Amino acid sequence: MQVHQLSYFVAVARARHFTRAADETGVSQPNLSKQIRALENSLGTRLFVRGRAGVELTSAGAALLPHAERVLIEVESAQRAVNEVTTLSRGRVRLGATPAICEGLLPDGLTSFSASHPGIELEVHEGGSGLLTRDLSEGRLDVALLIAPLRVAAPDLVTTPVLRERLVLASPRTADVPDHLRITDLRDMPLVMFREGYDLREVTHRACGDAGFSPTVALEGGEMGGVLRFVEAGLGHAVVPAMVIPSRPALRASTLGGTDGERPLERVIAIVHRSRETLPLAVQAFVDELTAHLSQISSPDLRHV
Repeated sequence: MQVHQLSYFVAVARARHFTRAADETGVSQPNLSKQIRALENSLGTRLFVRGRAGVELTSAGAALLPHAERVLIEVESAQRAVNEVTTLSRGRVRLGATPAICEGLLPDGLTSFSASHPGIELEVHEGGSGLLTRDLSEGRLDVALLIAPLRVAAPDLVTTPVLRERLVLASPRTADVPDHLRITDLRDMPLVMFREGYDLREVTHRACGDAGFSPTVALEGGEMGGVLRFVEAGLGHAVVPAMVIPSRPALRASTLGGTDGERPLERVIAIVHRSRETLPLAVQAFVDELTAHLSQISSPDLRHV
């Protein structure tokens, strides 16, 4: 029993005439009759009885008709669903990003993609790079914007560095802090530290350690929003991406490093996903458009890799 045979059967059942059914389906009448006979042979019973006025369904044909109609409806629905996906009118993208990237880089890119692909659902997961890398490896995410290099070994993931972003020291707007600081200037400053799993915590500890001291931690355990609010409240300073400062008028930024032989404090943002051949078409389109969007960004705090 084949789908096209069921299609011919339904056409004859509705037209009650082989010639008219052949015209409606666009096949020759002999070919249609041949396919109906093949269907009857596969079922082991006749489906039609020919009469002077046309054809009538046998009891077996009457029993088959509603099932055949449902099969054709399901086939059409399946074809439509596949077409919607392949034409990117439907689909889903599960995206992960660090809190700073969610706040500073993603909104414009997501707005642009949603406008051009309104039928594709975007699902955003926010977290630290380590957690998001694990979720990518285990298939819970399709693509992520992370900090490179990845801290978790993930040989099945493709990592494409796209931007190098400047890190700054965030302080209360009223604080008496110079606009430019060396890493060693952080030695006696109370710092608000991100919780475990956030690369900014590791970057801060590593930069201080490389400069020969351990940071003075005033408060630790916060997410991006919490850390910035704690700094606004005067509980300390924090090393953060420069791009989060413009949306916080109560904060000011001081550049870190870049003088007296110190390298500027930076980190690399990368697009990470599984091998492209395994990605759904909607995810492939999202990766392409996000890459193009990030390549057009022009900011003193972000440099293209």
